[in-house]
Amino acid sequence: MLSEPRSGRLAAWGNALLAGVVSPDDAVLAVVGDDAVHRVEGLPGESGLVGLTLALGRLRTLGVTGLRVALPVPGHPLGLSGPPEFNARALDAEEAVVCYGAALGLVPEVSEAGPEGDVHVEVVWHVLPVRQAPPADVPSLGEAERELAEALRDATEVLSRLDVAASGPVAEAAIDAYRARAERGRELLAPGYPPRAVRVLELAERVGLLVSLAYENGHGGAVSASEMAVRAGALRPVERTARRARVAAYNSVVEEREVR
Repeated sequence: MLSEPRSGRLAAWGNALLAGVVSPDDAVLAVVGDDAVHRVEGLPGESGLVGLTLALGRLRTLGVTGLRVALPVPGHPLGLSGPPEFNARALDAEEAVVCYGAALGLVPEVSEAGPEGDVHVEVVWHVLPVRQAPPADVPSLGEAERELAEALRDATEVLSRLDVAASGPVAEAAIDAYRARAERGRELLAPGYPPRAVRVLELAERVGLLVSLAYENGHGGAVSASEMAVRAGALRPVERTARRARVAAYNSVVEEREVR
């Protein structure tokens, strides 16, 4: 929940590139991040694997004017619109990018090699046909912000009631990492996104941090099976709300374009 999805980086910086506010080199560097290389397979008009710079340019010539994010999980096809083949692939990856302006979607396949501490990560984005329809269950930014405020209160209440303390080495490391990122002023979204989208994404990450701590930091006072089930049941909708908000933030520039 805390890690930035690769689909989010591709959509955010791809949208900035399509809007002409960043250069192709800057966009590709931001999308690749700490990975070794990103390539694209199945792009119409191209055979075999191509580089990300070429792929983004090709998508523009195919009519793509925006990129949306999907973050589906079993039972919640968040951001998807079909067909079943694409949905199944996206669900397996738990993320995807859906093009606006052309019936195409991209699903990442991640491969890792090398020893711990020196892992070489390669990503292949598979291009597949999609159904052009409204994405499933994506709220507006305003809706997402209101839901997140309630979710943050709910998550805090659940942790307190079940005595799942935000302490211990795992929790402390997660909190320290979150604070370090904030202090570095890392760019949550690419240039061109509205300030409200940045605010929503930052709040979604805070809610996600609380949910992650609840799941990762032992059982706290929730020692019985019934108490553990209560905790999971209470946190599940909070986690769902945070995922919906993340998608709303990444997709906001495309949604704004639609209503104009």
